[in-house]
Amino acid sequence: MTRQIVLDTETTGLEPELGHRVIELGAVELKNRRPTGNHFHYYVNPERASDEAALRVHGISNEFLLDKPKFHEIAAQLLDYVSGAELIIHNAPFDIAFLNYELARIGLAPIGHCCPVITDTLRLARDLHPGKRNGLDALCDRYQIDNSQRTLHGALLDAQLLADVYLAMTRGQESLLIGLTEERTTLIDTGMVEHYTLTVLVASADEAAAHEAYLQDLDKACRAPCVWNRLAVAAAASS
Repeated sequence: MTRQIVLDTETTGLEPELGHRVIELGAVELKNRRPTGNHFHYYVNPERASDEAALRVHGISNEFLLDKPKFHEIAAQLLDYVSGAELIIHNAPFDIAFLNYELARIGLAPIGHCCPVITDTLRLARDLHPGKRNGLDALCDRYQIDNSQRTLHGALLDAQLLADVYLAMTRGQESLLIGLTEERTTLIDTGMVEHYTLTVLVASADEAAAHEAYLQDLDKACRAPCVWNRLAVAAAASS
């Protein structure tokens, strides 16, 4: 069973290197591409004030966060919730950098150690829709997903919207697999499978380079080799 976690964060600013912190975590679970209703949501006391620019984006006041749990108090629950799942995040390097900063502050390993597969839906959207706006609101409009409640950014609402966007963006892959499965079954049933020739499309040099750049971005975001690269190293070692 494929388990995916669509995750979003809100923060006090844009750069963890300057001491900015996570103030909200929201995530929804998909199993076999279906929402399960198993959500994860916390507001977090960042122990510092948000920048004015960040406040205008999320609208979460400093006073509201004062009695909320600190990150170290919810870290174990977060890691237990996401462990072993593929993470799906819009502009993943941003959120991963903040999560890894928070985990490092309390002496824990980067998020990639428990979630080795991380999918960046912004990168996916740019590949599918080059030259177009690919923010979450633009994608909701493109895929006719109702985002009328999104007057401000909120981690859980944005994760729910992103889950709908991700399923819409990747629905063609699901349809292709279903079509191939149906065709394969028909050929086997009619005894014609030996006459079937599978067409293999080889990636161009540009596509291979883009794939390699994407894997390098994943490695940097996770601060550890992604699954694809680890499998490649293992295959090379065994050959």
